[in-house]
Amino acid sequence: METFTIHDMLINSTELNKILCSIGVKNISDCDSEQGPPPEPKDINQTVRIILYSLIFLLSVLGNSLIIAVLVRNKRMRTVTNLFLLSLAVSDLMVSLVCIPFTLIPNLMKDFIFGISICKLVMYFMGVSVSVSTFNLVAISLERYSAICNPLTSRAWQTKSHAAKVITATWVASLILMLPYPISSTLKSFTRLDNSTGHMCRLMWPNSVIQQSWYVSLLLLLFLIPGIVMMMAYGLISLELYRGIKFELSSRKSSRERQPSTGSIKPGDSDGCYLHTFLVGRVCSNSSTSNLMAKKRVIRMLLVIVFLFFLCWTPVYVVNAWQAFDPRSAYRLTGAPISFIHLLSYISACVNPIIYCFMNKRFRQGMLATFTCCQCTKRGLGRSSSSGRSAGTRMTRGDKAQSKTGTKSPEHNGHTPPSGASTQFTYTGIRGSAWSERT
Repeated sequence: METFTIHDMLINSTELNKILCSIGVKNISDCDSEQGPPPEPKDINQTVRIILYSLIFLLSVLGNSLIIAVLVRNKRMRTVTNLFLLSLAVSDLMVSLVCIPFTLIPNLMKDFIFGISICKLVMYFMGVSVSVSTFNLVAISLERYSAICNPLTSRAWQTKSHAAKVITATWVASLILMLPYPISSTLKSFTRLDNSTGHMCRLMWPNSVIQQSWYVSLLLLLFLIPGIVMMMAYGLISLELYRGIKFELSSRKSSRERQPSTGSIKPGDSDGCYLHTFLVGRVCSNSSTSNLMAKKRVIRMLLVIVFLFFLCWTPVYVVNAWQAFDPRSAYRLTGAPISFIHLLSYISACVNPIIYCFMNKRFRQGMLATFTCCQCTKRGLGRSSSSGRSAGTRMTRGDKAQSKTGTKSPEHNGHTPPSGASTQFTYTGIRGSAWSERT
């Protein structure tokens, strides 16, 4: 994945022209007309590069660490979908800690000073993290498809233990798949303009056929096939949600048509069973609507994650394939273009936490609950316990009064309270997931 990381930053056509001019190969007029850009733009370009890399690094480390801390410490958020999101956050954190520093620092120093062992590890974990992220996104899409389109059958096998097995399989498969990276990566020496020797971390393939086969395999396994699977899964999910919306609208229309016929029934003419059924139906309708909106929010969040992932990684796959099949023309993308293409791929490691925070209400609530100070938590518990005692005292007095008068509260009568404002509903038809938000 990092074929251009060091080499393309160090060697470009301008420097080659300077070498040719210095040894007298080219004409003086050509040399005068082909002078490199002035130092100021290079300094500005380097400054912008440092700022952007540092910003992406900080956002990725802080955001993914926050995701991991919230999902690990909050037991109520350990759902099947969140387990896959936890694995995705770990792989993104690996990208930010391993790849970004070891790409920026050698570019600034014009030399890979960390040795061949670090070179092999950086190449290896870069490929592993990208592979794990892709496989996790595919697993999330398939898990969501089964939960929405086949809820009855999926409840039997979609468990946390099953999710743990799938996540383990994705990591093991990625570790095996990316073994060619540490085998083929090595340090290549080159001579700088000041006649000093530098090193660059590169992938050295035995021949061009193996190199082309490798990048074609990556395109199929990590780009085309996952993209097709996710588009089909989310397309079928969208179709199922559309059918659910149509069914909900038709049910509401039919219930409104039947409502006038029930208005003539007086409370004294019935034992309350019909009224209870009507209230439960209204509550279930509200619960179904809220959970349908929650489903749409989560699907939208996952779609945005998938879209941004492929948007960020498409240039890298295209450039690597280009370099494998036409290396001469691919070397035109040197210096700043390659640097910003890699920067775009690293952005994928920091957008996921942003999406979770802004698009998932339950995660925001879990984040606040996780990082609330202990003193505030103790005060809250003290207030709740004191209010609970006072409420219990008031309830005891109320019960005594009701026992004297012979009246019963709605709870004692077995009925659901008419007002649903203070009642919380959680959808349990589909096993707990990231969209089981309480309204």
